[in-house]
Amino acid sequence: MNILYCGDSNIKKGLLLSVMSLLKHTERPLCIYVFTANIVYGGDSWNALEQETVDFIDKEVKKHNPQGFAKRIDLSEFYKRDLPSANIKTRFTPCCMLRLFADEVANMPDKLLYLDYDVVCRDNFDEFYDTDIEQYELAGVLDYYGRWFFRKHLFSMDYINSGVLLLNMKKIKETGLFGKCRNLLKEKWMFMPDQSAINQLCEHKLLLPRVYNEQRKLHDNTVFQHFTTSFRLLWLPHTVKVKPWEIEKLHSVLKIHEYDELLQEFVQKFQVLTTNKLTTI
Repeated sequence: MNILYCGDSNIKKGLLLSVMSLLKHTERPLCIYVFTANIVYGGDSWNALEQETVDFIDKEVKKHNPQGFAKRIDLSEFYKRDLPSANIKTRFTPCCMLRLFADEVANMPDKLLYLDYDVVCRDNFDEFYDTDIEQYELAGVLDYYGRWFFRKHLFSMDYINSGVLLLNMKKIKETGLFGKCRNLLKEKWMFMPDQSAINQLCEHKLLLPRVYNEQRKLHDNTVFQHFTTSFRLLWLPHTVKVKPWEIEKLHSVLKIHEYDELLQEFVQKFQVLTTNKLTTI
């Protein structure tokens, strides 16, 4: 299975935790691609994810199945060439937009499962990955909030969340979807840049059940839980933002203990990663 992540040096915790959760829920080899970049713009800078982190993950993936791997791909030059200048100053890290270069990177597989680094797998996802998307550019789940406010077609909910996407790279190259998205982000500010661009320009998408990108509340049949910002009305309207590696908040705010065993193992491995770099447990 081919998995794609994107981000800068700040995704280290989320990337390790997300990959560990995948390894627990499939016997198949994982081929993990990590897009990263060094970006400097207007006095701000973002540092690429270190090679040592991906090397560590590569060893963990190979322990699970020797046919798997984790590979870091530096897209700094790609990004400079196609800078999303109208959206680089949004509240979202510009590195999240690196996935829009997947059509430009050599030797990428025809099918990719893209995951945000704050997505945790809690059940077997083989059937989901094997979804037939031959006729579609991509497949995804409706955005929990955005489905009500953003629509391409007036009388149907069709605005997907881009945190979990099955990508048909062959079809995307045929339609030029990602190239169109990159061009749009150079010219027009968008609320959630690449997610909005994908939704606006994608002509062939398959909507999948909520269990494959649960953005609100954990359920018994959830396969992927995506820890996005949510809204609460009691007692005063407010937002709640808890990431899966923030263990105390996960327990106290979200009341989630589902991942305690995974998190215990994660803490141990992350400590090894940060103290001994390439040492394995």
